[in-house]
Amino acid sequence: MINSSSDNVKKLNSINRRMFITGSLKFFVMIGIVSRLFFLQVKENKKYLTLSDKNRIREWKLAPVRGEFHDYFGNVIAGNFEAYQLHVIPEQVEDFRYVIYRLRDLLELSDTEFKKVLKKKNEIKPWETLIVSDNLSWQKFSKINNHLYDLNGVKPVISISRNYPFKENFTHLIGYVSQANQDDIESTQAIKKNFVPGLKVGKIGLEKTFEEKLIGTNDIERYEVNAYGRRISQLEFQKGEKGKTLRLTIDTEVQKLSNELLKDKAGSICVMDIYTGAVIAMHSSPSFDPNLFVFGISQDDWQLIRNNPMKPLVNKTLQGNYSPGSTIKPIVALSALENGIVNTNFTVRCTGKTEMYGQTYHCWKKKGHGYVSLRNAMKQSCDTYFYEIARKLGVDRLSETAKKFGLGEKVFGDLFDIEKKGLIPNTQWKKNALGKGWLLGETIITGIGQGYIQTTPIQLCLMTAQIANGGYKIYPHLVVDDKVKDQPIDKFTPLYKNSKNIKIIQDAIFGSTNEVMGTSYRSRIDNPKYQFAGKTGTAQVKKITEEERELDLKTFQIPYEQRDHALYVAFGPYKNPRYALSVIVEHGGNGSTTAAPMATKLFKLIIDRHKIRESLGNKKYLEI
Repeated sequence: MINSSSDNVKKLNSINRRMFITGSLKFFVMIGIVSRLFFLQVKENKKYLTLSDKNRIREWKLAPVRGEFHDYFGNVIAGNFEAYQLHVIPEQVEDFRYVIYRLRDLLELSDTEFKKVLKKKNEIKPWETLIVSDNLSWQKFSKINNHLYDLNGVKPVISISRNYPFKENFTHLIGYVSQANQDDIESTQAIKKNFVPGLKVGKIGLEKTFEEKLIGTNDIERYEVNAYGRRISQLEFQKGEKGKTLRLTIDTEVQKLSNELLKDKAGSICVMDIYTGAVIAMHSSPSFDPNLFVFGISQDDWQLIRNNPMKPLVNKTLQGNYSPGSTIKPIVALSALENGIVNTNFTVRCTGKTEMYGQTYHCWKKKGHGYVSLRNAMKQSCDTYFYEIARKLGVDRLSETAKKFGLGEKVFGDLFDIEKKGLIPNTQWKKNALGKGWLLGETIITGIGQGYIQTTPIQLCLMTAQIANGGYKIYPHLVVDDKVKDQPIDKFTPLYKNSKNIKIIQDAIFGSTNEVMGTSYRSRIDNPKYQFAGKTGTAQVKKITEEERELDLKTFQIPYEQRDHALYVAFGPYKNPRYALSVIVEHGGNGSTTAAPMATKLFKLIIDRHKIRESLGNKKYLEI
C-alpha cells in the first residue's frame, strides 16, 4: 500500500515536470513569436512597407522636354510637338504572342512594320522597353487606350518630339535629333542621366554641340497598380525642367533667301555682321529635311540623300575646302602693301601670259590688260599683276597676312567638330608635310588663289568682314549671349600695320563692283542705301590644257564636274559698311556671272531688315 502511494507521487511529479517543461517551451515559443511579430511590424515597418509599395507602386520616367532654337527675332526654328507612342515590356506580358498580334490588328501594321517590331523584340532584354510605335496618330492612340483592358503590359505614352518647321533651311546649322544609341549614352552624362526608351538626342550641328543645355530633365510619374500590373490610379507627378532655349543670331528671312538662291546648286552662302561677328545666315546646299531623321529615316529616303552626287550630307560652309581663286587677291595686295613690296603707283604690263623658268602662267584675259596699277588690277582681276607681286612678296609673308585675317584656322573653334581648318601654305609647311622645298612657281599660283591654298566659305566671309570693318579682329558667333556685346571700333585688335593700306584695298574692291570694267559691274546697285563692294573669284578644279584653252569653251559645254567653282565676297553698304558675305557655287563656272548676282539680291534684303535687327540690339553703328 505504501509502495503504491509512493509510485503515484512519483508519477504525479513526473507529469508536473513534463507539463512545466512543455509549458515553458510554449511560453518561450510564444515570446519568440510575439517578439518577431513586434520586430517585423514595428521595427522593420518602413522596410516592408517600402517593399510592399514597390509591388503596388510603379515609377515611370518620361522623356525630358527639349529646349528650342529661336532665330534672332524669336521665331521658332527647332521646336517640339506631342508624339503618341506605344511601349511594351515583354516580361510584363502574360501572353506576348497574343498581345503583339492584337496590336498588329489594332494599328493596322504592314508586314514590313510588323517584322521590324519582332526584330526589335529579339534584340532587347525581356525587361527592356519595346517601342512598337513612336509616332501614332491620335485616332490609333485613342483606339489603343480603348482596348487596354485586353492588352496587359501595353503602355500608351504621350512624349515630346522634335519638329523643324523650316525643314531644309537650317539643317546644316542646327542639325537634327534621332534616337539615342549606346555611344550617345556612354559619351554624354546628361543623356545617360535622363535616358528613357525612345529618347531623341542631337546627332549633328548645334543640336549635338549644345546637347547638355538642350536636353532638360525627366518628368516622373508614380502610380498604383493591381495584382496584374494594370494601372489603377496616379499617386504623384514630378515635373522635370525643360531644356534651355537658345536664341541664334540668324535671320530666318535671309537664311531662306540663301536657300532659294542655291536651289539645285551645290555651294554655300554666309552673311556676317562686320562689327559684332554675329552670323546672319549660314547655308549649305543642297540640304535635306531633318524631320526625316526624328523617327528614323526610311531606307528609300536615306539612299536618295546618300547617293545624291551634290553631297547634301556635307556641310560645305564648314567642311568644304576650296581654292579661293581671285577672292584672295585683296589679301595678296594688302600683304604686299603692309610689307612695303609695292605701292599704289606700282604697275605691271599684262600681255595675257607670263613666261618664267620654262613655265607659262596665263591671265584670264587672253590678250592681256596692258599696264595696270594695283587698283586697276583688282578691278579687272588681272592675274599677271598678282603673279608679279606674289613673286616679290614671297609665300611666307603672304601666309602671315592671310592667317591674321582668319584663313587657315577654325572660325568657330570647338563649336563644330566637323569644321575644317583649310590650308594656308608656307615654305616650312611643305617641308614638314611633303618633305620637299618650296618652288617659285608655287608662290606665283598662290597669288591668284590656286595651288595648295584651301579655304572654307566661312573663312572667306570672316576675311572680308575684317577688311570691311577697317582691319580689326572680330569673333564670329551664332548664339545670342549677354556676354557678347557690340563694342566701339577702337576697342578691337588691329590686324594691320598701317590703316591707310586697308582703305586702299577697300577702294580697290569698290572699283571691282561699281566701275566700268569691274568684274562684277553688272551686279552693282547704284542706290547708296544698298551699294556694296565685292571681289569675284573663279577657282579651277583641274589643270587646263593648251588644247582646252584654245577651244575657249562656254561653261555649259564643259562636263559639270570639270567646271570651275564660282566665288564672290562682298561688304556693304559701302559708305557705312555693316555686313559681309561670301558665296560659293560648286562648278558654277564664273564668279561674275553666277555668284555675284546672288549678292545683289542678298544685300537688298539684308539692309532692308537692318533697322528691325538694330531695334533688338544694344548699339547702333549706322543709320541706313
